[in-house]
Amino acid sequence: MTSNNTFFGYRRENGRVGVRNYVAILPVDDISNAACEAVANNIQGTMALPHSYGRLQFGEDLELHFRTMIGTGANPNVAACIVIGIEPEWTQVIVDGIAKTGKPVAGFSIEQNGDINTIAAASRKAKEFVHLTSEYQREECDIAELWVSTKCGESDTTTGLSSCPTVGNMYDKLLPKGIYGVFGETSEITGAEHLCKARAANPEAGEKFMKIFQAYQDEVIEPFKTSDLSDSQPTKGNILGGLTTIEEKALGNLEKIGRTSTYIDALGPAEAPEKGAGLYFMDTSSAAAECVTLMAAAGYVVHTFPTGQGNVVGNPIVPVIKITGNPRTVRTMGEHVDVDVSGVLRREMTIDQAGDSLIECIRRTANGRLTAAEALGHKEFVMTKLYRSA
Repeated sequence: MTSNNTFFGYRRENGRVGVRNYVAILPVDDISNAACEAVANNIQGTMALPHSYGRLQFGEDLELHFRTMIGTGANPNVAACIVIGIEPEWTQVIVDGIAKTGKPVAGFSIEQNGDINTIAAASRKAKEFVHLTSEYQREECDIAELWVSTKCGESDTTTGLSSCPTVGNMYDKLLPKGIYGVFGETSEITGAEHLCKARAANPEAGEKFMKIFQAYQDEVIEPFKTSDLSDSQPTKGNILGGLTTIEEKALGNLEKIGRTSTYIDALGPAEAPEKGAGLYFMDTSSAAAECVTLMAAAGYVVHTFPTGQGNVVGNPIVPVIKITGNPRTVRTMGEHVDVDVSGVLRREMTIDQAGDSLIECIRRTANGRLTAAEALGHKEFVMTKLYRSA
């Protein structure tokens, strides 16, 4: 049995610790999806991660694509990785990036080989990787070695009162023990950006956040909005749940970083933290699958997801823990809920007790227990694209 300060995880070649042990089949581009899915179909114990992009991207958009691909394969929950692309050059870029972790990785290109030969060769190597990694054993690790991300979804009035503060309480307790944390959803902080800036651990981090926030407003929202945030923020589900303005939503969102925690840096999408243990802000969309994909690509191995109205999103390589304080959601969508904190609104549970419940669920998940999203087969993997392809 582990103590409250330890869990059983898979220690990787670079010293990081994962909580899952996947062999991923990673397509460089959208037209390599079929080959990757064929390999995963051939070899049990592997998992393909199809997506929609990777052709004729350029500049910062291409850099983000590579960073997300490399980060996904490098995530500690991935034990080994097969990379398949149409062209050898971009395939090798991703292989080389993942190889820096020391984990087993191999690349295959379809050009001048065709699907059949590529699938056969990749399947043989994938089988080798499955034999190798299936013998990996979990070992006891300090809780400080966990990287825990957060993003909320389908928020309502109960979210800011219960499930988001539950995540904040978890961070207030675990960040001092040395874990890495991250929050994001740039557009969803609109109206509370001054409060978010004030939660920076230093002026540099606060200014960096504000630069990211203002760029999102100036370059993404203002040029293209039709009315406020074009019926996007708050969403129809948010409004149904009682959140009538983005400011109300933003105030609830920021409850996820707790009462005492401060963030030490602001990151770009899928950017890995480099300033040591602590809480980070990441520039992300508020779309659930995109945000979780970016955080997984930055190296986070467990995701906490507060929800009000109910959200079903999962991720192929990172377990997503759902927390809700809405009694109706517990009743109507209970199969999607991992941590029920509806007792907070009934005054049967304190936020402190709710935080402890979440920490226990994180430990059990890290030890191998499947989350609701995993058990139900949710493997949403969605790339973020910055602009049109060439």
